[in-house]
Amino acid sequence: MVGLGFDVDRRVLALAFARMADGVGNSFLIIVLPLYIASGLVSGRTFGLTESAIIGIVLSMYGLLNSVSQPLTGYLSDRTGHRQRFILVGLAILAAMNLVYLVVSSYAALVGIRVIQGIAVAFIVPASIALVNELATTGNRGGNMGVYNTFRLIGFGAGPVVAGAVVAAGPYSVLSLTISGFDAAFYVAAGTAALSFVLVAVLVSDPDRVERSRKRLRIAVRDPTGKTALDTTFTLGLASLFMATSIALFATLQPQVNALLDQGSTWFGIQFAAFIFAQVLLQTPIGRASDQYGRKPFLLAGLLLLGPTTLVQGFVPTSELMFAARFAQGVAGAMVFAPALALAGDLATGGDSGKRLAVLTMAFGFGIAAGPLLAGFLVPYGFAVPFAFGAGLSVVGLVLVYTQVEETVGT
Repeated sequence: MVGLGFDVDRRVLALAFARMADGVGNSFLIIVLPLYIASGLVSGRTFGLTESAIIGIVLSMYGLLNSVSQPLTGYLSDRTGHRQRFILVGLAILAAMNLVYLVVSSYAALVGIRVIQGIAVAFIVPASIALVNELATTGNRGGNMGVYNTFRLIGFGAGPVVAGAVVAAGPYSVLSLTISGFDAAFYVAAGTAALSFVLVAVLVSDPDRVERSRKRLRIAVRDPTGKTALDTTFTLGLASLFMATSIALFATLQPQVNALLDQGSTWFGIQFAAFIFAQVLLQTPIGRASDQYGRKPFLLAGLLLLGPTTLVQGFVPTSELMFAARFAQGVAGAMVFAPALALAGDLATGGDSGKRLAVLTMAFGFGIAAGPLLAGFLVPYGFAVPFAFGAGLSVVGLVLVYTQVEETVGT
């Protein structure tokens, strides 16, 4: 691809744009659904749960079902060899469920929709990563992973910025019809998923030569070669879990952060987005550099940087320094995520990219879910305690990668 300084298959670029589009819609709902539930428009049985508890369940069901389902959907896409079809099925279900929000108004229905959407995205993620892996080579895999993740994160970061404004600006008058702000948001989410579907259907195809996997659905824990104690992909999954947990601790602590730094929600939003901003800037160059200089040095450097950048968030005295700490933490995350995916992709054999890479994406999803939960339990013991715990996890990840992961570039 001209302008990037390395080869990017046009199908990878098209897939990256498609994931950017559906990323906007997915992140839209993170902001819109809590507002929708709190608006009084939702009714029905609450099963004794508070409104805040229902909001938590509605949001967490998506991530939980998504993460749990990924190894199975990745394995099935390996067995069939049809990555594109899996992506299209997931996008079609996602778009349809976004439209269903327009006609349901009960708590139970919202939970059910999020469960279905979580499974739908599990069809998309492993197949997408596997397709990027198979369209790349060892010499450009890191750069391709970086491009894919960069555009995906742009979409994910853009959605929350405009979601609240779309709801607040309603109702809208379209062709003599009045559309509420919430309905407009659901139409946007459905439209972005539909746009992604069209892009994938028209511009993305499976590799010319597809190798179907005949391996069993099994996640190896121990290294089958005996060179190390733990399987490399499993170790990379643990490192991804620890990284995601560390970066997600911040999300739960908005009241404490704002009170400690004497700041408003705007500053917190900027600090939260600093991590994504760093990822968008650095995923592609770091992924490309890992193609030239090796995956492991970047993994080690990222995990080494992750510890202090997580810990310092428990002690910074100003809003500006918190932004800097979050940005530096994003730099650490960028040094881990793309090289880890590329290294696992280097090891994929016999058409098992979907299952192998799903270990990392599943672990990352679990970490994003675990971080806020851990922060909520640990912060009563002191504001710095959650961040100290996250820093400790990064040290464990650093030791595991140093001792259990072997380089794949140039070997």
